Amino acid sequence: MTSPTLVWFRRDLRLSDHAALTAAAARGGPVIPVFLRDAVVDGLGAAPKWRLGLGVECLAEALTEKGSRLILRSGDAREVIPALVKETGAGAVYWQRAYDPASVDRDKDVKAALKDAGIAAESFAGHVMFEPWTVETKQGEFYKVYTPFWKSVRDRIVKEPLAAPPALPAPQAWPRGEVLADWALGAAMDRGADFVRPFVQLGEKAAQARLGAFMASKVADYDSMRDIPGADGTSNLSENLSLGEISPSQCWHAGQRAMQDGKAGAETFLKELVWREFAYHLMWHTPRILSDNWREDWASFPWNEDERKKEVKAWKQGRTGVRFVDAAMREMYVTGRMHNRGRMIVASYLTKHLMCHWKIGMDWFDDCLIDWDPASNAMGWQWSAGSGPDATPYFRVFNPVTQLDKFDKERDYVSRWIAEEYETAHPDALSYFKAIPRSWSMSPDDSYPDPIVTPDEGRKRALSAYENRDF
Repeated sequence: MTSPTLVWFRRDLRLSDHAALTAAAARGGPVIPVFLRDAVVDGLGAAPKWRLGLGVECLAEALTEKGSRLILRSGDAREVIPALVKETGAGAVYWQRAYDPASVDRDKDVKAALKDAGIAAESFAGHVMFEPWTVETKQGEFYKVYTPFWKSVRDRIVKEPLAAPPALPAPQAWPRGEVLADWALGAAMDRGADFVRPFVQLGEKAAQARLGAFMASKVADYDSMRDIPGADGTSNLSENLSLGEISPSQCWHAGQRAMQDGKAGAETFLKELVWREFAYHLMWHTPRILSDNWREDWASFPWNEDERKKEVKAWKQGRTGVRFVDAAMREMYVTGRMHNRGRMIVASYLTKHLMCHWKIGMDWFDDCLIDWDPASNAMGWQWSAGSGPDATPYFRVFNPVTQLDKFDKERDYVSRWIAEEYETAHPDALSYFKAIPRSWSMSPDDSYPDPIVTPDEGRKRALSAYENRDF
């Protein structure tokens, strides 16, 4: 008989369009799905770790429906995977690639150890559509600006998504597995989990339904409605893409079909998928984007790096006195996500009006977002701060008041998330006060604060710093 194949799941919690799983089924012999809790998992923030736990549980249920199982193990992959190979007699280990530096280093070590032991070890594409090393300029360099990157890949052929394997043969005896509940992946969420959970669309089936509904009723107006935070005008697929509950290729082909059907917003949707690809392209070629200024000449810029400052606390709590900023921050705490326009506004306000380092904001998002993505989060923060790619002009400072007037004219967004100024507050606005840490001691009966920094004052301070910056 063909020896078993271990399929190591990571941020690819689906059965369809999963090249490693499909290859394992095609190899013949038993297929043993595995998920590891290692340092990469333990290093996640509260919300993404909790959401990952839900996704793993959902994947385990999907595998059970196929007559299979998901084996859970903890520890360093460099030790756990070889041990599982020895325990199961596996002849091959397959997985889909990750692109962040920690995962890349880990995977290289695991692959080398397996090959030295005579075990077939193979990684597959799937988390991105265009492998970062396959997209380059005519000079053989990587792209540093989005628009040329988009033009270089928009006409590339993206493989049709794979169907889920019809069967996953089980081994004669399953290796022991750990219990997901014992991992307590949601411990740091505390009471917030109860409030975020209703906003979660969990698993592969929900992701496909979300994609279908978007293409059927919303993609046509996506170009204009995606900027209106009070409307349901986006796909909301970032949550599912971040954990691979749906693949970018599946989204791409759906968008292509919509574009062929004449739905006007479909191309903008495709561009947003490629914006995600661009983030992974940059993370691969310049991993410093995760921890240091992408534009290295920003190293001496005088950002505040003290998280204890009252301005930072007010920003985190949604108590800046600037309604667009506060509404967006509160939305994140209740839903685990934030509207894309809101992300731009809160990031600009923190890094420009408050002159705080983008790392403070990036780390807070790392902790609070259920759709957290290492590449997109880092690039988004550096783009907003001015230290990153495509941040031209770097001196652009969004005015959160005029932005609100433009994109939330009727105050639908603000009234949903800010309770203090309304006699009858929206239930979601009230949920915020129940979800936040008790130590914040906030109540909907509090008075809404005056701005800690007005838009004009903050803009002048930022422009002054830019003028005196030593490039």
